[in-house]
Amino acid sequence: MKKADSKEKTRYSDEELEEFKTIILEKLEKAKQDLKMLTEAYTNNNEHDINDTSPTFKVLEEGYQVLSKEENSRLAARQQKFIQSLENALIRIENKTYGICRITGKLIPKERLRIVPHATTSIEGKMGQNTPRPAATPGE
Repeated sequence: MKKADSKEKTRYSDEELEEFKTIILEKLEKAKQDLKMLTEAYTNNNEHDINDTSPTFKVLEEGYQVLSKEENSRLAARQQKFIQSLENALIRIENKTYGICRITGKLIPKERLRIVPHATTSIEGKMGQNTPRPAATPGE
């Protein structure tokens, strides 16, 4: 057995990176469409308003619309963050650093990247990150 064969893989091949790039571009396109819909939902006034209905209903409806616009605004902000994460993943693909856990330095499993293509940590790295450190004992 050659020494190179026993060495652990340190990055994904160009072909593998191309597969991930395709996945990311598809998700990015859908995310941008969703962002557009969300943005339109909280910035446009509904032309089919309730202006011609009873005043009581109008007050309730306006309250609902404000809450709905706030929720859409929050969802749009989250969507924008998701888009940025996907775009950053594309940069990592171009730099050939995509799929490397920023905590452990090991490759993130393909299965995880196919589901969460913008992931920057492996489950192992994430678990280590979330593990509480032992409290210092008195006298230390």
